[in-house]
Amino acid sequence: MCTFPNTETLTIEFKSDKKPLTDNDIIDAVVAFANTEGGDLYLGIEDDGTVTGLHPSHQDITRLTAFIANKTVPPVSTRATILTDKNLQVLKISVPKYTSIVASSTGKIQRRRLKADHTPENVPLYPYEIPHRLSSLSLLDFSAQTLPDTTRHDLDATERERLRNIIRTYHGEPTLLELDDLELDKALRLVAKVGEDYVPTVTGMLLIGRQERLQELIPTAESSLQIMDNGQLRINETYTLPLLASIEKINNYFTTINQEDEMDIGMFRVPIPHYAPQAFREALINAYSHRDYSLLGRVRVLIEREGITISNPGGFIQGVSYDKLLDAEPHGRNPVLADCLKRIGLAERSGRGIDRIYAGSLRYGKMLPDYSNSTTDNVRLYIPASRPDKNFIRLLTKKQEQLHRDFTIYELMVLSQLKGNKLLTCQELSAHTGIPTYKLESTLETLTAEKMIKTSQRRKDIYYTFSGQSYKVPTCENHLVKEPITDYADYNQQIMKLANKKGNVSRADVTALLHVSPAQAYRLLNRLKENGLLVLEGKGKFSHYKPTR
Repeated sequence: MCTFPNTETLTIEFKSDKKPLTDNDIIDAVVAFANTEGGDLYLGIEDDGTVTGLHPSHQDITRLTAFIANKTVPPVSTRATILTDKNLQVLKISVPKYTSIVASSTGKIQRRRLKADHTPENVPLYPYEIPHRLSSLSLLDFSAQTLPDTTRHDLDATERERLRNIIRTYHGEPTLLELDDLELDKALRLVAKVGEDYVPTVTGMLLIGRQERLQELIPTAESSLQIMDNGQLRINETYTLPLLASIEKINNYFTTINQEDEMDIGMFRVPIPHYAPQAFREALINAYSHRDYSLLGRVRVLIEREGITISNPGGFIQGVSYDKLLDAEPHGRNPVLADCLKRIGLAERSGRGIDRIYAGSLRYGKMLPDYSNSTTDNVRLYIPASRPDKNFIRLLTKKQEQLHRDFTIYELMVLSQLKGNKLLTCQELSAHTGIPTYKLESTLETLTAEKMIKTSQRRKDIYYTFSGQSYKVPTCENHLVKEPITDYADYNQQIMKLANKKGNVSRADVTALLHVSPAQAYRLLNRLKENGLLVLEGKGKFSHYKPTR
């Protein structure tokens, strides 16, 4: 007896086969899956989940998979399996996600989406949506496209001078300053040759285009800045400016409100900003660099007392997810635009700007940046306004002076996790940080050799913690320290104990209970939900998890 899914989702579809289902309907369903996230098509199950059985004409699975391949362009390779439930047969057709646009042999292109009530449906993939799909698959660089009916006169000389000043200020490639205007535009691919003339590319218009032409040619290049003060909206501006001007304007606002504290370490006074300026600038540039300019929407910056939110249209591209950002290969949605921002000095040259964003919080012992509210259509970064850990800052500063080097992002992640006298295994550290164990092992070996951390063995497992007096929990936080957590069972037990006591538990509750980041709290709660111990209720900031029994 087989167990089937209860409901349809983005990756699961039920089809009745009593009549039987037509060939065209099967092909449409396969094409829609291939153009979205892939999935499983069940023939012989009604929309409400009732199993009614497979029609005899669909029992030859070899013929059916060959038929699907012949009726799709490019041919879609599916896997078909006949399952049995109470003497009723069901055909499961597994469709992979394709890294190209798939159509039926008649030219019909479809995709799947979720309706407002979260039920799935198949809809046409319209021509204007194709660039977005190709961009998400890293098959199209929208920023490299030339713009029709434009000339170099649509580029603003004032904005080009701003670009040159940025190269000087942020130590971009010095050879760029030796070029005349046309050679500079060509070197940065702000223009491309079409026939006998050079015309602006999307990158050129975005960076140094005249404002009125930018609004006309790329209306999606919109920005929004909102600053809240004690619940009141103090600043609310929406504008379409060249990106360099937008970045400068938002960064100036940020600089004026970003307060700074100081602490004494030896003979020096070390500044402690409320938010790390380099991390904020990198996050802002990432939003402009990786957004999908084929979609309507805007880069939005919201500054509140609780933290900063930076969001942009277009989800993570193929192969990237929010919980694996530190291990993702550096590649973006708009390679030409990203390369230009690196060469002029604005963006991190190695393509690892995400490291700088995380390091901006880790170096001060603060809560980690959180990407967990991102969706398939939007990337949303939240930087919490947490208090700095001065003992942690003092430890890092003194140790860096002794070692004559900076800590790597992996080392900072490990040390941040081990704060508060925690005992964690390599596997647990990997789960919390998203760093693969094969990379984590060398980091742990280095920190152990430098006597930053020490090991202890319990049964067959090796645990890591801070060594000796290398780190002390701040006195003001001692009342928050829980017993050391040694495995996932302890995490789950504490979360379930709190959920049963309160009747429900939120991500903020888990963050405060276990001293983990919001993203880690989400993963712990989601794991309990997947195991059937918790059920999610509500949406957004009002969401919470209730025990199933």
